[in-house]
Formats: sequence, structure tokens, C-alpha cells
Amino acid sequence: MITITGLSFRIGNKLLVDDLNFSIAKGEMLAILGANGAGKSTFLKMLSGELKPSVGTIRIRGKLLDDYSLQELARQRAILVQQHTLSISFLVHELVMMGRYPHFGNQPLENDKVIVRQVMEDTGILHLANRDYQTLSGGEQQRVHLSRILAQIYDCPEACLFLDEPTNGLDLLYQQQVMELARGLSDKGYTVICILHDINFASTFADQILLLKQGRMVAMGRPEEVINFENLKETFGVSVRLVPMDGYKCPLVVPAAVKI
Repeated sequence: MITITGLSFRIGNKLLVDDLNFSIAKGEMLAILGANGAGKSTFLKMLSGELKPSVGTIRIRGKLLDDYSLQELARQRAILVQQHTLSISFLVHELVMMGRYPHFGNQPLENDKVIVRQVMEDTGILHLANRDYQTLSGGEQQRVHLSRILAQIYDCPEACLFLDEPTNGLDLLYQQQVMELARGLSDKGYTVICILHDINFASTFADQILLLKQGRMVAMGRPEEVINFENLKETFGVSVRLVPMDGYKCPLVVPAAVKI
């Protein structure tokens, strides 16, 4: 579904992403982990088309990213970013409907309205549909924007979903629900790439994990291949303890100082 070849991004003399090469299959979920400043968001911005690589190529479904029109991209990939700034008040259902704009002309069709209602139900915000977005908590606003991007690709089962810290600002219940929702979309055929800070969430839900340090790949592979003491020490610069857990494919990762 997505092929990355020799991908680098430089600003002046600073190399933010350095020679990434890998591919992601249709229906896979990739979690990207790394310390602050590792190049995770820069990489995701290149995938979305917001930034142009300094070197290298990105192919989606065999086609160069640069060869897609904006309309084609809007129908085949959706992006949840970290920061959302709105200076105009909208009702929640109006904001979610914005995700359907690439799919209709002047007025939404009945199918668009059904999709908007369904994604709000999936993300647990249906009861907020007629609330002013500005009156919501940070976590509620995050779920509104998640609903908006899900509406964008809801009826495009081969689309790509890019999530930059999707659990940011959410309590534990909604963190779990968002990750289960992302996993469910992947199981339906969507290709999901998400930036996470929680190693345990990544190892529980993702098919593959990419570890980045200063823009370079430390390791990539299945969680049970990647999550080990050496890789995490190299990526984050801290020692951890790996605690085996019954029923989980990977051990629980905790700071080495924590006593269990």
C-alpha cells in the first residue's frame, strides 16, 4: 500500500529525517515511536503531502504521492494532526460533516449524513452533536476531529489513515477506545499509521513498530521483534524493565526504577 524509498528531509544543515526505506501492506497498522524531536511528525507530514521530501519517494498504491491531485488525496487519506485552531464557532455535527466535503458538491447527500452520525456514535460524541465546539473540553475536541477524519474515508476501505498522537488529551477509557477503533479499521483493510508515545499501546495494537532516533530508523518489525531492552535504550536513552504479561505478545514496558 505504501512504499518509502530513500526518504530524507532537511532544513538548512539539520537533517530531520534520514534515509528511511520500508513498506507497509494494505490492512496493516504501523506505530511510530521515538523521543521528542526524533522526526516522527515530520515524517507523517511528508506522508500526507504537507511537506516535500528533500530526497526520496513515497508511493501509495504504486503511484507517486506527487502524482495525486488534491481531490484524489482527500478521498484516499485522512490525517489527524496534534494542534487544531478554530477562530469561528461551529456545532460539532457541522465540523464532522467537513470530513465529507471531498465527496459531495453543494449539499451533503443522505449517505453523508448517515456516515457523520455513525462516526460520531463510534467515537462516543453523538450526544455532543449540537454543542458548540468551543465549549468542549480538550479531550472532547480531539474526538470531534477524529470523527471528522473518519468521516472523510469512512466509505473508502482501501484508504490510509494517519494519526499524530491520537490519544493525546484523552482519559484512559477513550485512549483504549481510539486504539481499538484504529485497530478495527486496519482489520477492515485500511492502512493505519500512528505516532504514539505509549510503548505498551503500540505493542498491543500495532502489526509493526518503527523506532526512530534523530530521524533514523533504529528498528522496524513486529512488536515482539522490536520491543527489547537494547532497542528501547538506543531509542529513548533510558533503561526499562520488561515484565511478561499473560495473554500479551509483548512484555509490559516500565521504567527501570519502578518496582513491581
